[in-house]
Amino acid sequence: MDFIERLQALSKKVGQLSDSIETEEATKTALVMPFLHNVLGYDIFDPSEVIPEFTADTGTKKGEKVDYALMKDGDVQILIECKKVNEALSPKHSSQLYRYFSVTNARIAVLTNGCEYQFFTDLDAPNKMDDKPFLILDMSEVDEHVVPELKKLTKTSFDVDSVVDAAGELKYLNQIKKVLAEQFQDPEEDFVKLLTARVYDGMQTAKVKAQFTEITKKALKQFLNDSINARLKYAIGSEEREARGANEQPEQDESSAEADGSNPKIVTTEEELDGYNVVKAILRERVDVSRVAHRDTQSYFGILLDDNNRKPLCRLHFNGRQKYVGIFDSNKKETKTPIDSVDDLFQLAGELKASVDLYE
Repeated sequence: MDFIERLQALSKKVGQLSDSIETEEATKTALVMPFLHNVLGYDIFDPSEVIPEFTADTGTKKGEKVDYALMKDGDVQILIECKKVNEALSPKHSSQLYRYFSVTNARIAVLTNGCEYQFFTDLDAPNKMDDKPFLILDMSEVDEHVVPELKKLTKTSFDVDSVVDAAGELKYLNQIKKVLAEQFQDPEEDFVKLLTARVYDGMQTAKVKAQFTEITKKALKQFLNDSINARLKYAIGSEEREARGANEQPEQDESSAEADGSNPKIVTTEEELDGYNVVKAILRERVDVSRVAHRDTQSYFGILLDDNNRKPLCRLHFNGRQKYVGIFDSNKKETKTPIDSVDDLFQLAGELKASVDLYE
């Protein structure tokens, strides 16, 4: 299974087991250790990678232990403190992490109850753990925006500098999202006042403020519903277009419309062309690269064998915030794998070569 499949499998397991787990130790065994092994890719039985009950003396505090320390090149990289599943995580739970953070080389600390994972670093002051996490993972409902950031913390991809660099934006991004969610639920007076000033030229009397508070609540709910409906319509339309593209040879597909200038909405990016060149380099061992063609559409960048729409090799979904590579099986069913950069295509070399073998 790929990364997202392993994450989803554990998410399902969390939902099935969480109500039957009664202790912190059971939480570690059933939920946290599988997360470290299956999702982050660490060997939980190798003390050079994972040290349980990690001890580090911190001034007057002697012999205290943090539940896990993840190691790389002999140094502590990530500290993990666990609580019982379904126990709400709070700042008091991170006190041990806070102390340990300053006396080890760790730049990342994790507080978890097996269902929620809070990731901390030292953005506010060097070598001092922040009060607020820069990333939160909810295993009961995995946010697609969290997936690429979580992947950076896996053993094979872990680079502490890149993680910390990205943490700054993530921390404030998540806090702003939280503020927006609160405003959508119950808009504050200053927020209502700001919006009112944009659409109403009169004096903001008490009556006007009360009136626009209700109008703002309705407008926010309608805006959210409209956004969700628009996204659903687009998703359904994209699935239908992709299904037609995989199983039918249309008289004129989106890419041919681009060629004759009738579909100006299609823009072939430099990143898509870079991906195309990487795929050709990978497939050179299997087939003459002159047979590997591409057709760009509004919803994906398709790579085909013999420029034949019935011989799809893969699709590059690079238009969204998260990049995906779609690869087909013998039944023309597409499986999407998330990637962070074009270079990650080399990790899918085996699957890409197998797609050629379907037609040769």
